Amino acid sequence: MAAGRLDGRVALVAGATRGCGRAIAVELARAGAHVYATGRSSRDHGRSEIDRPETIEGTGDLIAAAGGSGTALRVDHLDVDQVEALIDRIRTERERLDVLVNDIFGGDRYAEWNKPIWQHDLAGGLRMLEMGVHTHLITLARAMPLVLETGAGLVVEMTDGTHEYNQNYRQLVGPYYDLVKANVERIMTGMTVELADTDTTCVAVTPGWIRSEAMLEIYRVTEPTWRDALVAEPGFAISESPAFVARGVAALAADPDRRRFAGQVLTSHGLAVTYGHTDVDGSRPDCWGHMAAGSPEPVDDWR
Repeated sequence: MAAGRLDGRVALVAGATRGCGRAIAVELARAGAHVYATGRSSRDHGRSEIDRPETIEGTGDLIAAAGGSGTALRVDHLDVDQVEALIDRIRTERERLDVLVNDIFGGDRYAEWNKPIWQHDLAGGLRMLEMGVHTHLITLARAMPLVLETGAGLVVEMTDGTHEYNQNYRQLVGPYYDLVKANVERIMTGMTVELADTDTTCVAVTPGWIRSEAMLEIYRVTEPTWRDALVAEPGFAISESPAFVARGVAALAADPDRRRFAGQVLTSHGLAVTYGHTDVDGSRPDCWGHMAAGSPEPVDDWR
């Protein structure tokens, strides 16, 4: 296998309708893997409760445009039967699963800023836990047998924040969002222990400040014009495109020595330094390093 290539490998990116999940699906396919990309928003079946225009079929179109091979499917990862049917399909069609990326969430809409648990909407908070924790557990429970049968697999739990950052309580975004991100890292930690006697590696990966579709809309910019947002928000200079972390995940998946990272929370910047790639603009934003240093100026020194 050529360095950095994933030819013959099979990947599942759960939660690939938009943002990092979509970009990871595209980059894994660009590297040669056949990618099963799943999500709930669909051209044929309508939008999910997130109510955004991106669809899972749109992700399939981007995979094809990148010259990759993929299967875009509408799957609700809270529905055990749907997840079982998905894994059965992968087993039947490809007989293997080398890479599993758990990027399912969508609970941002339920986050309530600066509200303690007794003031936070309970139904919304519990729904957030379902979307960001239960989905990951269900997917792991049903997908891992096939990953382990394949051998030397990679499991990536997508999170938000480094290990050090998440040791502190995220007071501003509320208790439920904090619990989701703490749980994702804990899932990875447990998986690492349970996989200790196997050839499969589990890590968590965090991007920095992502220029997602929603974030670009908030600042009324596009990816090519994102720097126009710096007039209103100078700190946005530390942001990164979803492709930055996606390139890192693809490089990690192709690394035969990736087991050295087992049990760690890896950052998009750290992956870029390790594997030598950049963001789409040629930079290497270090969002979490910048924050850990107290967010010093000028921000561009951290790109």
